[in-house]
Amino acid sequence: MLKSSVTFTQFSSPLKDWPGDAVLVFVGDADANEAKAAKLEQREALEPYGAYIDDLIQRGDFSAKKGEVFRVPLFWEGEAKNLYLAGLGDSQKADASVLRDTLASALRRIGREHNNSVLVSACSRLAVDPTSAGAALGEAAGLCGYSFDKYKKKDEAEADERFVLKEVLFPAGMFDPKSVEQGGIFAAAQSLARDVANEPGNVINPPILGEVARRIAEENGLTCEVWDDRRLALERMGALLCVGRASTTPPCLVHLVYKPTGGRGRKKAGKIALVGKGITFDSGGLNLKPSDHIKTMKGDKTGACNVLAIMAGVAALKLDAEVHGIMAVAENMPGGGAVRPDDIVRARNGKTIEIENTDAEGRLVLADALAFASELRPDVIIDIATLTGACAVALGNWTAGLFTADDALAEALSRSAARRGESLWRMPASDEKIGESLKSKVADLVNSGGRYGGATFAAMFLSEFVDKGIPWAHIDIAGVDFMKEESGVYSRGASAWGVRTCLDYITEGGWRA
Repeated sequence: MLKSSVTFTQFSSPLKDWPGDAVLVFVGDADANEAKAAKLEQREALEPYGAYIDDLIQRGDFSAKKGEVFRVPLFWEGEAKNLYLAGLGDSQKADASVLRDTLASALRRIGREHNNSVLVSACSRLAVDPTSAGAALGEAAGLCGYSFDKYKKKDEAEADERFVLKEVLFPAGMFDPKSVEQGGIFAAAQSLARDVANEPGNVINPPILGEVARRIAEENGLTCEVWDDRRLALERMGALLCVGRASTTPPCLVHLVYKPTGGRGRKKAGKIALVGKGITFDSGGLNLKPSDHIKTMKGDKTGACNVLAIMAGVAALKLDAEVHGIMAVAENMPGGGAVRPDDIVRARNGKTIEIENTDAEGRLVLADALAFASELRPDVIIDIATLTGACAVALGNWTAGLFTADDALAEALSRSAARRGESLWRMPASDEKIGESLKSKVADLVNSGGRYGGATFAAMFLSEFVDKGIPWAHIDIAGVDFMKEESGVYSRGASAWGVRTCLDYITEGGWRA
């Protein structure tokens, strides 16, 4: 069962009674101005550190700029060993996202500077409600220390930089304890997705990912069924099969199910289907990717890894909704058995597809998975995929694309993304002219269109495999799935962007919007 990588403890005594490794105090610009005038709010509550904070600000050592972190070693017996100040910048604009990222940066440094425990406080009441602040604390503490270094030999120099933070204490009035705990589970789910997504293609191939899903399902009380290539053929999943047929490791489809036990008095439990693209390595197939684009293609399975982690999170949170997780898994390789441009394949729902480009493979595996998801008759379908470079070009590396014709679904997902600090931008889900390029002269559809509008083309292609009347959203994470540098709650490598957004959507009952 998922659990946070750190322990959270509610602390009700004065700061001066905490003799642990570190105290972290947040300071906004208003607090800094008061300190300069020697009128720092809640001075008594901050004792014995109020005078230190006054002096540091008055001398100009610390300015409370957003993201600034300052350390003061303490040597007095009975006090904490280190005092850390973290700047929030403009206090009026310090929303939950600012707090989350500032917490993550500060806690990352604290954990790397040999502190096993920290007590978190603030100069004055945060401009964020305790529920949002608690979620931010739980997520930041659980995510900031993540690293994927299992294959690196640890030397003494690296050991000095190792993240050692294991316990976070907090005052209940500032951070809601239940929200802190929930945030920790959200973080654990995202870290799980990162762990699997970061594995290289020689470690995680389609059959192995199926086995990983079985293990995680067993650990978290989920039902899991894995369809191998023989079963895929019987199930008429020609689009998924064609993508993986050149690989020495055959494709598979993973179906995870969570069903709630009992209820909490909600009017409707609901049924949600999550669909994830799981290309364990994407060479581009016969339309081989150039060398500067083929790097990091182990991350083309992130959508499926996210779905796996979301399912584990749903089980850990014991949510009331029935949730289905569907992972379409294949390795896209060149070879004598590879699908060719001009080939025609038939998807599960009977529609035929002319292959224009073998590097437009993600939409093919999703086509069969979405058709299968539709047969479950859910209240909503959400797919998440590293689908198009066009979306990354349009939105950059910090915003994912949201494609849906359902306004209520778009608003609910956007609210969830905002609560969890994951930027989401609604993109055109249809276009008459782009729609014309979906048509093939020899089949029902073609899998790739022209150069322009590629992200919308892909979304429109996917819509052909979702039954009419089922609310559906496609989230394109191609630009945000891999981070080159750490920032806020994100570490280098796979980001697992969207895990917390989708968990929030399910937790908050977004399908009822």
